[in-house]
Amino acid sequence: MLTVNHLIFLSAILFSIGAVGVLVRRNPLIMFMSIELMLNAVNLAFVAFARYLQNLDGQVFVFLILTVAAAEVAVGLAIIVALFRQRETIDVDEASILKG
Repeated sequence: MLTVNHLIFLSAILFSIGAVGVLVRRNPLIMFMSIELMLNAVNLAFVAFARYLQNLDGQVFVFLILTVAAAEVAVGLAIIVALFRQRETIDVDEASILKG
């Protein structure tokens, strides 16, 4: 039987993996996947607490977070495609020096 402690521990592990992926990797696609992993870890925590408290508010927040995550992916991928078309590279270090 899974308890809230198990789910929160799993959520913390997933969030940590996502944070390490954002900090260590320099590929923007990997960084976006790591951010999505962090958002899903938060979703898992919300659902675990909603189940523990017998309240549906946490699950409503999950739908809100999923909507924001989908918008973030769409905008982020559009930026990556535009950057690749202009610079012919998607290196994060070179993207930080863009102007105008």
